[in-house]
Amino acid sequence: MDSTTLIAICSIFTAGFTISIGCMCPALGEGRSVATALSSLAQQPDASATITRTLFVGLAMIESLAIYCFVVAMILIFANPFWNHVIAHATGK
Repeated sequence: MDSTTLIAICSIFTAGFTISIGCMCPALGEGRSVATALSSLAQQPDASATITRTLFVGLAMIESLAIYCFVVAMILIFANPFWNHVIAHATGK
């Protein structure tokens, strides 16, 4: 197996692992935060505006983690920085 194949295998595996963990953990965090917010709304309905505003800000921050993981996976698959290094050594430049 040459170095190009090895880099391709490692990149695809790492991208898949990044997406799997990067989607699973934020999904669990979002579910837990929504459940806690609903529980808080049931206990204090007068504070609904503050709770929902804080909930949406928190959900946006949690979702940004999944988006960052997606971006890293796309970089590993389509714009891998190691490819230029391997191609330069393969051509002898």
